[in-house]
Amino acid sequence: MKRKPAIKDLLKVMAKLRSPKGCPWDREQSHMTLRRHAIEEVYELIDAIEAGDDVEMAEELGDLLLQVVFHSQMAKERGAFDFEKVTRHLVDKLVRRHPHVFGTTKVKNIDEVWANWERIKKAEKHGTKHARPSALDGIPKHLPALLRAEKLVKKAHKAKLLIVAKPQRKLGKAALAKELFLLTAVAQARGWSAEELLASEIKRQERELRRWEKRAAL
Repeated sequence: MKRKPAIKDLLKVMAKLRSPKGCPWDREQSHMTLRRHAIEEVYELIDAIEAGDDVEMAEELGDLLLQVVFHSQMAKERGAFDFEKVTRHLVDKLVRRHPHVFGTTKVKNIDEVWANWERIKKAEKHGTKHARPSALDGIPKHLPALLRAEKLVKKAHKAKLLIVAKPQRKLGKAALAKELFLLTAVAQARGWSAEELLASEIKRQERELRRWEKRAAL
């Protein structure tokens, strides 16, 4: 006997959990109360991937999917959107942003793939409240500071807003890693948070970069 797709069972289970006769904990949740859980699930998935554990990876992918289904169910209850709309939007976006696969666009390398992706994404958001007029837009504000710094540097470099000077001394990966660790230890010894210090510096740097970007556009 052919089994029906498990995703249909998952959607029914989630709806039942959120129903008046469902689980008190699940009924209490909101988008805001669940927002941190998604971050935790992603980190657990990364642990499983790095461990090369396929069993754990399958479980953690399921836990991450639960977050998508949970938020979709809550949105459906308030008439905003549902799981079908989430998946349809994703399918349409993937097709639209891969014209070299689903269309007639020709690309020579991965750089051209990324250039097309960014151009299409910018066009999609143009004229909406999600428009990204700045080359620095689109970096999630809740990223850990070091990841956010990497994203900012990459975007600023691609937009030719930032030219990183060559260091006075050569540092290998191991030496640089040690220096980052020692800087964290120095900050802690002085009663500071290295994460907060870097986050503050990123904000300052981003303000400066955006000012330079505006001046360059005049």
